[in-house]
Amino acid sequence: MKLHTSQMSDSFRIAAMLAVVGGFLDAYSYLVRGQVFANAQTGNIVLMGIQLAEGHFSKAFTYFIPIFAFFIGVIVDEIIRKKCNHHLSLHWRQVVLLIEMSILLIVMLLPHGKGDFIANALVSFICSLQVQSFRKVHGLPYATTMCTGNLRSGTEHFVRYMETKDKNRRKNFLFYYGIIACFVAGAGIGAVFIRYWSSPSLMFCFVLLGICFLMLFIQAGEEKKV
Repeated sequence: MKLHTSQMSDSFRIAAMLAVVGGFLDAYSYLVRGQVFANAQTGNIVLMGIQLAEGHFSKAFTYFIPIFAFFIGVIVDEIIRKKCNHHLSLHWRQVVLLIEMSILLIVMLLPHGKGDFIANALVSFICSLQVQSFRKVHGLPYATTMCTGNLRSGTEHFVRYMETKDKNRRKNFLFYYGIIACFVAGAGIGAVFIRYWSSPSLMFCFVLLGICFLMLFIQAGEEKKV
């Protein structure tokens, strides 16, 4: 599979920054907002099942909320893609990024403890918008808010490369492992920043999303056709 540059939203640079944001937000929701995974809904589903089995229904509900928010985010993303693509000067993915940035500002203002319930729902909503909007780089499907699929795909391409020595396979597995590395870096940066600045550290994600927003003006004409 040959990698080529076609749209800015398909670039590794944007994918890498969004993966950093994804890792950061997962660290934030876990460390600051009651040990809930904003991105990895599989983890929340497992924890919800455990709480239900133990009869802790109110605790199970705290895990259900981010799952439901993720569900709503995917629906909203599809509506934005269909409604905004031909009616705004901005690309629909830029609209998604603006929504993400606006919600981050709200999350930063929510109090710890009492506000965790809402904060986790909003962060999960952000992550669902992101993972639904940015799904491919040069034809390779990937995710910026979770790593399981990336790890599977990267390892598959690694095995194929070891068998065939195909340079494109090498590019592909390096891409996937690179995205995973960016996610890990985001989680690590988040852990450090959160230790010193707590919720205001989300400004780091706000800035990265802003850079992605500006980068999408490049080749915007081509993107409007996607």
